[in-house]
Amino acid sequence: MIKNLARKFTTFLERQQTHSLDFYREVLQAITAKRATVETLADDNLRQFAAQATSLTDCLAAASIAIERVLGMRPFDVQILGAIAMADGRIAEMQTGEGKTLTAVMPVAFHAAQGDQVHVLTANDYLARRDAEWMGDVYRFLGLTVGFVTQGMSPEERRKAYACDVAYATPNEVGFDYLRDSLALKPEELVQRGFGAALLDEVDSILIDEARIPLVIAGGAAAPRELVHRIAQVVRQLHRYADFHVDEHGRNVLLTDAGAARVEAALGCGNLYEEHNLSLFTALSDALHAAVLLRRDVDYVVRGGGIEIVDEFKGRIADRRRWPAGLQTALEAKEGVELRAQGRILGSITLQSLVKLYHPLCGMTGTAATQAGEFRQVYGLDVVAIPTNRPVIRSDQRDVIFPTRGDRDRAVVETIARNHAFGRPVLVGTSSVADSERLSAQLAANSIPHRVLNARNDAEEAPIIAQAGQAGAVTISTNMAGRGTDIRLGEGVAELGGLLVIGACRHEARRIDLQLRGRAGRQGDPGESRFFLSLEDDLMVRFGLASILNTTEYPAEAMDHLQRIIEGENLEIRKTLLKYDSLIENQRRMAQGIRSAVLHGERECENPRAALLKIDELWSDYLADIAEMKSGIHWVSFGGKNPFDTFVHDAAAIFEEVERGMEAAITNPAEHGVPDTFERGTTWTYVTTDQPLGDYGQRLARGIARTFSDIAEMLRQKR
Repeated sequence: MIKNLARKFTTFLERQQTHSLDFYREVLQAITAKRATVETLADDNLRQFAAQATSLTDCLAAASIAIERVLGMRPFDVQILGAIAMADGRIAEMQTGEGKTLTAVMPVAFHAAQGDQVHVLTANDYLARRDAEWMGDVYRFLGLTVGFVTQGMSPEERRKAYACDVAYATPNEVGFDYLRDSLALKPEELVQRGFGAALLDEVDSILIDEARIPLVIAGGAAAPRELVHRIAQVVRQLHRYADFHVDEHGRNVLLTDAGAARVEAALGCGNLYEEHNLSLFTALSDALHAAVLLRRDVDYVVRGGGIEIVDEFKGRIADRRRWPAGLQTALEAKEGVELRAQGRILGSITLQSLVKLYHPLCGMTGTAATQAGEFRQVYGLDVVAIPTNRPVIRSDQRDVIFPTRGDRDRAVVETIARNHAFGRPVLVGTSSVADSERLSAQLAANSIPHRVLNARNDAEEAPIIAQAGQAGAVTISTNMAGRGTDIRLGEGVAELGGLLVIGACRHEARRIDLQLRGRAGRQGDPGESRFFLSLEDDLMVRFGLASILNTTEYPAEAMDHLQRIIEGENLEIRKTLLKYDSLIENQRRMAQGIRSAVLHGERECENPRAALLKIDELWSDYLADIAEMKSGIHWVSFGGKNPFDTFVHDAAAIFEEVERGMEAAITNPAEHGVPDTFERGTTWTYVTTDQPLGDYGQRLARGIARTFSDIAEMLRQKR
């Protein structure tokens, strides 16, 4: 049976989604028929049936019955359709409130029945623990063990969780454990047992928004330069236009001749641009970037005596994330907080490379269709749009655009006040901490009670969002908006029109806007959404849209077309950068293969404690060399050479030296001595700033400038 299904799945692999869904409905009928034959079995007999099930039909039938018996909820047909898609190794697009957490149990049980350990990768520690505990009894009913991994767990607790048939965790925790294992000096220090299948919750967030974020493990305690505070003081005395310019897209800051002279006089360093001042110039550039381009309460917040970065896609604090070392230190000096030691990078892997260790791979989210091409091209994953259990009756209104932020904010407050007066709940999505707090102040001035959810209080996310549908509730949120948490309507709210969702900005990706809209209208509930925009919004200013939108009769359609252009440009950028990352990942795997052979005694070695340390040292040196090479690779194009070809050639030459060094450390350890040991447990992620082709914001803006006048003309002709 399973082989026949596999052949049919292959046949339908490249067909349109509707065709795939038609076939999935045939599979659904087979599962429904199987359910009818086994749902009368006693619990013990059903467990025996589940333990022996390996076919798709039997596994999903058993899992759906187990869910009903343990949780008292019979899966809807559309949930089983989503389960079939994920069991087939695809992405199921399921709308908000359709029960994705419960749906996931069925394909997880199927993949586990094939002998795979299954990792369920989810958005945060709260959801990893919640979902593992919530669904735990179902897995145990099916004879499967289940665990979860969260921050703060000991190595033994992590080892126990990874030993289970099913383990829930965030991608970061899995990645950090992988990096720590890659530095183990004894086999018994390992906590993971390899990579089998994976189901990715909020798959668009993991595979697109965070795909290229490097997970980093560091050691040592390289102290920050004493010069940092002095340079920060000098930068505070510089003035825009007179001493420095910011490029038109707000992505780069450059000293004027007068500014360079002021810096040289203040530091007494002579010509700032001479080679011996390279480290000083780099530190100054970082300080200028931190002072001018990074915005407090937008890009980061100061909390607990430190800098915490705000995830631009989620609006949440990005766990253990930093800017590259010099920029992070410069920002800490800017804000007057303690300078944290950056340490020496010992290992790194992007989430994009991490998830490719899994096979099979599948996922689910409420917003995937707009990025279906990228999922297919980059990951080989097709998207299947699963219909809702009940029709969506949410009313999505046309955007309203105002000349200024002040005009937009007043309209938003008036709309909130009007709806709050008769008890209708309102959820407002903003683009930053600062925006959410500015709107909060205006609501307070109008005596409108409300709750604010942003990166300052993200630990309260679930309880705040869970109450957002109650009568009279007003919730102001950054674009985190509680993914993974259901918004249920309070008593009498449906009669008032359901939840009103207001977007106070548009984002570069349509998915982010659709996620916000999707907070209303779950399971056939009424609801409404509308975006209130201003010509002073970041997106408008950054891409010069004010003049275009003022001259077109159809601004909302122009904005939608702009987002499509941005998504296409960003896809090309990610595909190009993937080529660079893939080369490094291949070399990392080769180096890890050598290291693993020594760790497990598969290579003869006189002194393996010493050989492993030397291998780690060589790989760390390699990463430093590659980082330096990437930072300047875009200059190669000015000499008429291909940057990627040059990068491949030079990286290969460097790695050949690394391989020779590793082999020498194994065969002649006495010749190299024993490297110094150092603390090797510090982990963080980096904000990705490596741009092998130059500043992607500028490339993007250039592309939009060439085409946007055509957009307005196209829209005029369309009407």
